[in-house]
Amino acid sequence: MVDVVRVKAVLREHGSGIAVEGVVNFVGPYVVYSLTKAALGEVGGLIASSAPPMIWSLVEFARKRRVDAVSIFVLAGIALSLLAFVGGGGPRFLQLREKLVTALIGVVFLGSAVVGRPLIYYLARAGAARRDPAQAETFAANRNNIHFRRVMTMMTLVWGAGLLVDAAISGVLVFTLSIKAYLLVGPAVGYATIGTLALWTWWYARRARRLGDARRAVGGG
Repeated sequence: MVDVVRVKAVLREHGSGIAVEGVVNFVGPYVVYSLTKAALGEVGGLIASSAPPMIWSLVEFARKRRVDAVSIFVLAGIALSLLAFVGGGGPRFLQLREKLVTALIGVVFLGSAVVGRPLIYYLARAGAARRDPAQAETFAANRNNIHFRRVMTMMTLVWGAGLLVDAAISGVLVFTLSIKAYLLVGPAVGYATIGTLALWTWWYARRARRLGDARRAVGGG
């Protein structure tokens, strides 16, 4: 069951930021492409349309002024997105190359789980450190617990698979929809994927915590 009180608290605290991010990532690219396509052409318009979300990400990074696993992850995504515009080609392939960033990040998630260094652990620890250093230390203390590592690995695998599915769906949509339609639908698919993965992560973490409490209650560690 969804914790309605907690959801409302999150919306009160982050609602304005979520709204601004939605405008930047949904409306911004569509408007910029529509205004610049005539002068710059389809490819030039697409490159220009990427400016709002990239600028927003850089502004957020500069505002928070933190260099941690999450920040590095965001900056790496921006760098990869910029590289996606290099190499020429038509607008469809430009959109497809940009979505390959999502696929590459998904592969990184899966690879980190395979080598025993699940990326979710490092991202979660960085998030905990921003909120409360003491909480981050408690979180890190569980690193060698086999049950904890299993949870982190499962989360990382699911996120990696989810991002690859998102990239695959978007790849089909690139060649199915018009360019302007994809500028609206593409981000919606991405946000739906992230939202679904986030909700699953929240549920799975609560389930793992309950099971952990049950194990400790019977002395199982």
